[in-house]
Parts: sequence; structure tokens; C-alpha cells
Amino acid sequence: MIDRSHALPVSQQVRLVGIARSSAYYQARPLSDDDQRLMRRIDELHLEFPFAGARMLARLLRREGHEVGRRRVRTLMKRMGVEALYCRPNTSRRNAKHKIWPYLLRGLKIDRAN
Repeated sequence: MIDRSHALPVSQQVRLVGIARSSAYYQARPLSDDDQRLMRRIDELHLEFPFAGARMLARLLRREGHEVGRRRVRTLMKRMGVEALYCRPNTSRRNAKHKIWPYLLRGLKIDRAN
């Protein structure tokens, strides 16, 4: 996309493409061996405990002897795309026992604020 050996300067190339100049020079760092081992173990633990979040996984990893904190586990989980599975509240389903109140503003023309 950005060719540094091109006659057109990098600043003009990135302006034409619509990205920041720092993005043209960015080089991603490779994962360390420790992080790869941790990510592999987090994946194994997630398969065993799919409901476990970063706190629980960090606790399990510390029990196994890994020196890792909750935020590091959360960062690695985010990088892997791993999330804890849990029942989220269904706020759209109504309770049949609740009274349905009338909409009192129906028929009123609202043309200004109070």
C-alpha cells in the first residue's frame, strides 16, 4: 500500500490513502514465548470453564504457578477473542403479570419543550 521507495513522499502517499503517517511505519511486535504458552493455557482453561472470566482464569493460572495478573489475562483474552459465557438478562421480554399502563400522550400535539 505505502511504498517507501516510490518517488512520491510517504506523507503524500498516506494523505491520499487516508491514514496517519505513523501507521505507515508501524510494525507489529511478535508474541513472546511466555505469552504464547499463557494463551494456549487460557484457551484450554476456557474450554474447561467457559463461564470463567479474567479474574477466575488469573486465579487458576496463579495456582498452576504462572505469575500473571488479571489485567494481563484480560488483555490476552481480548487478543484471542475469548469471552466468558453467561446468561445475560433479557430486558425485552415482559412479565405477563405486570399491568400495561396507557400512553397518556397519545393524541397530544407536542410542538415545543416545557
